[in-house]
Amino acid sequence: MSPELGLLIMTNNYMHDVATGLLLASGFALWAMLRIQGPTDPEPPVARYFLAIYKHMTRLAIFSLVWIILGGIPRLITYEEFEWANAAGRSQVPALIGKHILAFTFLGGGVYLWMGLRRRARAMRATLGDPS
Repeated sequence: MSPELGLLIMTNNYMHDVATGLLLASGFALWAMLRIQGPTDPEPPVARYFLAIYKHMTRLAIFSLVWIILGGIPRLITYEEFEWANAAGRSQVPALIGKHILAFTFLGGGVYLWMGLRRRARAMRATLGDPS
């Protein structure tokens, strides 16, 4: 592998990991906002404010999910040569396995949080009479 291609793959892999963390972090941030506002339906101005933030954060989450999928393609293609060989050569296989367990946990946690947030946003919209 050429040094230039290696640098691109390394950058892609790093950004892939960041996107995975960002999916979870964005969902957690919105979940924290909902938790602070309480278990009942918020007042209309608060609900509108939350929905505005939700709209923008959803774009960020979708971008992260797209990056996870698309960035995973070159990562998967070069995995054996780029990640596995490097880790195996340094006796880092357990760390690599742990990293992947953590990444899949973050991905699953992020998807779970966003599914709950989507239900809550729909309920808020219905309460406000907002059709979007």
